[in-house]
Formats: sequence, C-alpha cells, structure tokens
Amino acid sequence: MLPGAPVFADGPHTVGRWLTDRAASSPDHIAIDDRGVRIGYADLELRARELSLGLRRGGYGPGDRVATISGNSIDHVVAFFACALAGIAFVPLSWRLSARELSEVVDRSAPALVLVEDEYAGSADDAFRRLAQRPLVAALGTTGIEADVPPRAGGPGERRGVRDGDPLLIIYTSGSEAAPKGVVLTHANCFWNNLALAGARQLTSDDIVLAMLPQFHVAAWNCQPLLAWWVGATVVLERSFQPRRILHLLADRGVTAMMGVPTQYRLLADDPGFAAVSLSKLRVALVGGATMPDDLAARWAAAGRPLTQGYGLTEAAPNVLCEGKPYPHVDVCIVDQATQLPLEGAASGELWVRGPSVFAGYLGDPQATSRALVETSDGVWLRTGDIVHRDAEGGIRIVDRMKDIYISGGENVAPAEVERALCLHPGIAEAAVVGVPDAVWGERGVAFVVAASGARLSEDEVLAHARAELAGFKVPARVAFVAELPRSTIEKLARSRLHVRAIDLVKGNRS
Repeated sequence: MLPGAPVFADGPHTVGRWLTDRAASSPDHIAIDDRGVRIGYADLELRARELSLGLRRGGYGPGDRVATISGNSIDHVVAFFACALAGIAFVPLSWRLSARELSEVVDRSAPALVLVEDEYAGSADDAFRRLAQRPLVAALGTTGIEADVPPRAGGPGERRGVRDGDPLLIIYTSGSEAAPKGVVLTHANCFWNNLALAGARQLTSDDIVLAMLPQFHVAAWNCQPLLAWWVGATVVLERSFQPRRILHLLADRGVTAMMGVPTQYRLLADDPGFAAVSLSKLRVALVGGATMPDDLAARWAAAGRPLTQGYGLTEAAPNVLCEGKPYPHVDVCIVDQATQLPLEGAASGELWVRGPSVFAGYLGDPQATSRALVETSDGVWLRTGDIVHRDAEGGIRIVDRMKDIYISGGENVAPAEVERALCLHPGIAEAAVVGVPDAVWGERGVAFVVAASGARLSEDEVLAHARAELAGFKVPARVAFVAELPRSTIEKLARSRLHVRAIDLVKGNRS
C-alpha cells in the first residue's frame, strides 16, 4: 500500500475513486477555478484524502452523515470528496432557508457533524438555537475541519470500506407535502447518472465548465461538475448569479459547457451586454429545472448557441430526458392514470422511470418512499408525478404536474409547506397557495388567506411574516384575503378554482 493512502477499500462504483485516479493521471491540471483561486487535481486530492483520514480517525465512517451550510467553494468540494472517500453521506443544506426551516432540516437529517462556512455562521447559529440539542459543529476549510476534526459524539462508528450502495449525497427537496424530504443518492446512483450524462453530452479534459447552481442542488453536482472532475476538466465555481459577471466569465474563462435554469438564461439574454458576448466556445448549454419557453430558446439559438433541454428530478439523480429522449441507462414508460397500466405509441399519462440512477429512498421516511417507488413484474419504477405526452416518433414533452408544486426560478415550491408557515401567524386561520405564470421566474406564488376571528391583517403584515419563516423564493408574490377557501368536498381544497382567481388577481382583474 502506498504511504498515506486510505486504509479502507472502495467499491468499483464509488465516486471518491474518480478524484484519486484523476490526480494520478493529471496532477497539475486545474480542477477548480474559484473566483480566480485555482487548485490542481493533485492538491485537491491531497486535501480531500487528508480530511477523509482525519474523519476516520475521529470515528466517522459509513452510516454517518455530515451536513454543510456553505456556498460554492473549493473548501466545500474538498469536504464532499473527503466524505466520498470515507463512506460518509454528504448533506448540503440550503443557505437560502429561514432559521426555522434550516433547524427543521438539521433535526430531520440528524447529522453526526455540521460544517459551516464563515459567511453563514450567524444564520446557522440562529437555526441551532431552535433545536433541543445543538449538533456538533465545525468550520469549513484549512483552518477549520481540515486542521482539527472534532471526535464523533458517542465514540467511533462503523469501521469498513466504502460500498457502492452507501449513501453519497442526501439532497433535501420540496415535494407535494409540507415537510422537505431527504433524497438518498448512493455512490452507484451517481456513477450511473454521470455515465448516462457522458453518453448524451460528453465532456473532456479540455472543457471549461461553468458551475453557477448552488451546491445544495443535485444538479450542482450531477449535471456536469462531477462528470468534469471524472474526466479531468476544469470547473469554474460561482457563488451567486449575477448576469453581467456570468457573461464576463463566458468570454474571459473560455467556458465550453454550462447548466442553468430558464430564469438564469432569460436574465442573461435580457442583459444589455448579451449581444456583445461571443458564444463561439460554448458547445454544451444545458437547461433544466423547468420547461424552456419557446421565445427564450429562439433568442439563444439566434445568438448562435441553441440550448439543450433536459428533464429530471432529484429522485432520479436527476437526469431522465435529454431533448425529449431518455438518457442512456434510463428506462421510461408512460402510465395511464386511471388503470396504472403502461401505454404504447403516442400517448399521454404519468411518466415512470427505472434504472440504476433511481434513488435509494427518502431518509427516515419509508411511507413516502413506498409511495414514490412502485414494484412491478419488470422491476422497481419511480413515479415522477409529471404528466407527459409521447409523440409518434417517441419524443416526450412535459404537459403538467400531478403534484401541487410549482417552480419558481428553478426551485420547487410545495404549497403545503408555504401554507404551514403562513398558519404559524396567530391571525391566520387558513391559507392556500397556488402558482401562477411569471415571465421571468416561470411561476410565482399567490396566497389566499382566511383571517382568524377578530384579526385585522394587511398584505404587508402577511408578507413580512412569510419572509421571517420562509426562504425568499417561497414567499408569495401576492396575498388575497377571502372569507373561506373553496372546496370540492368537505376535505379537499379546490386549487383549480383558486388558480383561476390568482391569475385574474395578478392581471389586475379584481372582479
């Protein structure tokens, strides 16, 4: 065994091997350009390996979870690969969440350790104070966790090698329910997802990949960055989305590949500097998170860079469709909503997905897992909850969602989650939220509120309460007060009727 090498063996599909292999073959090639600070593959691997050994010496290992609250950075990527090498599940939490939301996700994920970037230390502390027991916390970076690993609470955990089926990423996502769910993606899930991506839109060591999605999203890892580090490309990390700076980076860094959501591509196209930027080196521009409007696709095509429309969901790791066709190693079927039987030929129905990239389940939630995964005679299928249409040539397009979620700026918003937060206000008896179309954000929320008896509420008061309880992208754009919420039965809210009223409200039609 080489001096300093990890003492734990890896399964054949474990992701930590990618960095180790790449460091051996391309040690000096730049792995990450983080706002002008660059690190080569050998140095990145050395830092990740040393941290993984430190974590193992501290008693952490397979079965443990390490949560992070961090922006995109070299330090964050080091922590990810260290966890991958040690067999620890990496749980990147959203820094956009309110203190209440963040505390609930920390409590639900039960991490053995939480790594916090300095910029988010204050908001993290606000969240931790809400917990019955403060988690073990360390700072990210060379002067934090990489210098001193706190011992694992309760003594050493399981000691064994890393297996393909071990959790690698746990990503919290808004589904149709009030509480976000932790999507467990194994090493094997991520291996096959990136192999599928390579089969459709391959990267090489010559590519410069712009990563501008926040790293609490699965796409920030599995839609180009991890594949880039597998093949030895350079990843340009951005912490925030500023259209003028992104346009500058496209030219200055010679970006060849990028991935974004429709809102980002629209804001780039709307920037006055867009027309002057050469896109000649940009050969792969993926768009996901929501359907790309036709007019926006036409603007990018006219600028010389047609966008590649993808479709996926976190539970599929996430890649499912590329330009309407399944990725390699991904099986899809369209199922009749009434009979639950597969449909052949041109058809409309719910999209089901099968393959080695489909998630292992929701963390600590077997009931939600059993609702999402359906076992049939030909395997286990993931129910996406999306209604699609397949044409005679086999092309698939998204038609609608069965779930109540709407997508704002590429972020899923669960109405039930927003409604729960609104009802924490003592003056609100009931609330219902629906999404309506928005030219920039895709969709925005409109809240219908029933005031508690005797309460006097204003729209400003409700929105101020929402901002204190919710991440910014979940805060409704408008609030309407109603005497009661419409229901199709005593129990069921008639969201379709509220949706019509919400569109009229946004248009200024108060009739």
